[in-house]
Amino acid sequence: MPSNRIGRINEEIQRELADQLRRLKDPRVSQVGMVSITRVDTTSDLRYARVYISVLDKDQEKDVLKGLKSAAGFLRRELGRALQLRYTPELQFIADDSIQHGAHILEILRQVERQDEARGGPDAGETEE
Repeated sequence: MPSNRIGRINEEIQRELADQLRRLKDPRVSQVGMVSITRVDTTSDLRYARVYISVLDKDQEKDVLKGLKSAAGFLRRELGRALQLRYTPELQFIADDSIQHGAHILEILRQVERQDEARGGPDAGETEE
């Protein structure tokens, strides 16, 4: 479990990288719908950071990761300027499908709810107040 200090640094890295992504000019990243940084995990010595990326359009995920990997040096330099850490971690970008997985589960739950309402299930039409 990361210490509070490492957790705060991870959050700062995530926030700063999210800001940098919006300014990135690489069309593989900038011209894609929604690209989110879902999580950042750094090693305890802050030499490496795993940056988990979620892309709304899964067809473009590989291109986005390639764009981010090619921009990693630039992003690392900008991160170093912004955060003033002793070491600026080397960035490793990893695809994270947790948002898409959550959306899929939500859709399944909605389907089940619609089926219950169509059957006139026990909770159909009831609302809590």
